[in-house]
Amino acid sequence: MDEPEAWIRAHAEVTGPIETTHEQLWSTVRRVPTADGVWWWKAPDGAAEAPLTAFLASLTPDAVTPVVAIDPVHGWLLLRDAGTRLREILERDPDLSHWERALGTVAELQLAAAPHVDEMLAMGVPDRRLERLPDLIEALLGQDEFLMLDEDEGLTHDQRDTLVAQVPAIRAMCQELAAAGVAPSVQHDDLNDGNVYVDGDASRIVDWGDACISHPFHVLTVALRATTWKLGLTPGGPEVRRLRDAYLEPFAGDRAELARLADLAYRTGTLARAYAWMTYVAPRPPEERGDDLESVPYGLRKFLEDGPVGDWS
Repeated sequence: MDEPEAWIRAHAEVTGPIETTHEQLWSTVRRVPTADGVWWWKAPDGAAEAPLTAFLASLTPDAVTPVVAIDPVHGWLLLRDAGTRLREILERDPDLSHWERALGTVAELQLAAAPHVDEMLAMGVPDRRLERLPDLIEALLGQDEFLMLDEDEGLTHDQRDTLVAQVPAIRAMCQELAAAGVAPSVQHDDLNDGNVYVDGDASRIVDWGDACISHPFHVLTVALRATTWKLGLTPGGPEVRRLRDAYLEPFAGDRAELARLADLAYRTGTLARAYAWMTYVAPRPPEERGDDLESVPYGLRKFLEDGPVGDWS
């Protein structure tokens, strides 16, 4: 019996073999049959995921996976089952209402978490708030290895120069968003149909390993792209705007102004996501970065293209 299994058995009445179901650079997951149903053990790559998940579960119990225990030293999580993955539900019934409910849940969670930003930062959740983002992007533009300059799938020198010239405009975008008064909060940053589960009437958001503290509307960057691609929607079309507006519903304010701010945040969120990819690949040796490295220049190109919300090529 290894150390993780011993820890699991100290917290669960195990009734069968514990099996590894997922083993990747970013996490390892084991299936744990118990007297109280199937539970899941997870060892994330990042130290912040366990305390953040436990905190969010205490704050918004119906919005995340129920947490049985965490090990703060190793960063392990023991979780109850979250329900049925949204991906499987959409394969049977590709109705947008499933996503609308999930997006509303995300917004309500973010509003509940917004007063606790300092606590989440203290857990080690990355700080990518709007006041920092232009400087982070400016620094990224000076790191040729992550831009893949003039390589296949990389940026050209002209594209990099254009982005450098646009840093003042990027700074102005971030200042405009910040001045609008929507408070920073936790931002999942990988909100796709594989990270949403349905449990009765609850939509549960799982896998907070990519989360950061930023403008909450940045969550739409991945969510709208992934859903547009998966369901074959028209970027910027009425169905995509319907999803955007379902997310915005819990936020107070003029609906048209919120929609405008969300579309602006889609652009700044595109930059933030490119920077996030850089942080994922940077610790790896160059030969182990693979296709993930291409996601850095990809995001920067998407910003330059300035396509409609949900645009994903």
